[in-house]
Amino acid sequence: MTPVRTLIASAIACLLLGGSCDAAAPLQHTQAPGFYRIMLGELEITALLDGTHPFPVHEVMTRNEAAADGSRKAVRLSDAHPGEAESRLATERLAAPVEGSINAFLINTGSKLVLIDSGAGSLYGDCCGHLVENLIAAGYRPEQIDEVYLTHLHADHVGGIAPHGKVAFPNAIVRVSQNDLDYWLDPKSEDQAPAFLKPMFEGDRASLKPYLESGRVRPFQQGAELSPGIRAIPTFGHTPGHTSYEVTSGPHRLLVWGDLVHVAPIQFPDPAVTVTYDSDPLAAEARRVAAFSDAARTDTWIAAAHIAFPGLGHVRATDGRFEWIPANYTTVLRH
Repeated sequence: MTPVRTLIASAIACLLLGGSCDAAAPLQHTQAPGFYRIMLGELEITALLDGTHPFPVHEVMTRNEAAADGSRKAVRLSDAHPGEAESRLATERLAAPVEGSINAFLINTGSKLVLIDSGAGSLYGDCCGHLVENLIAAGYRPEQIDEVYLTHLHADHVGGIAPHGKVAFPNAIVRVSQNDLDYWLDPKSEDQAPAFLKPMFEGDRASLKPYLESGRVRPFQQGAELSPGIRAIPTFGHTPGHTSYEVTSGPHRLLVWGDLVHVAPIQFPDPAVTVTYDSDPLAAEARRVAAFSDAARTDTWIAAAHIAFPGLGHVRATDGRFEWIPANYTTVLRH
């Protein structure tokens, strides 16, 4: 049948069947609300998407390599291993720059709402800052948040507590590692930091300012239990006070990783791959290897800030290599 006859036949069928013969609806150009839930024992965990942005793999990814003096130092991945990033991304049908997720996680204990990380707020532009609207879509209101635990004070984790300098969570206490707070609020640290990190200091001050002024920033020491079933785990390296959070309910365990992983298809096969934002690349690698090994050995749930939304899943070790196993989508919440 010719294209013209096909169109005529479709029009006749439309009229005979009594259906609408209007043209197709306009494209929507939007996604569904960014939230997803799992149960961890008696706790409800809600992943919240702040947004996605192009992650500049070639510009920021490095690898710890042996130097002539026997030490190891971070060098640009594309220089040390040309084509490696492209090859690993291609196995996942990806290409640079990778669209990276910025995830946060809400823990509902039944008596308290704890938000772990807050997204970028207004610090990354229009790509992001959608955490509050997704929180509302998930059935909560910003004023219900009791505490915000920050993994570290990079812009895409702290910015959401005060977009444009305005408090997002009016009743919340902000908890952050004393080490990270001391570093990012210290003018000497800013003076000595590389140029690309300096905007982080400005963003931190603006985000924390209204909470500091109202006495609602409470730093903690590593290893502290911050709430029943939620404990701070030191994972220094990415920043001086980078923290992961262990969440437990009975025998069930979840670790909220923060920035132990930025690009999963590259760093799971090779944990020695780091990023220029790491304050101590060797320590960051060591923490990553330890975290991967622990997760694979214990079959622990992982909640990751920058693995494709919802960033929930498990780690598997196969033939000496680590793999990310994403959570299987389900509409039924089970303990």
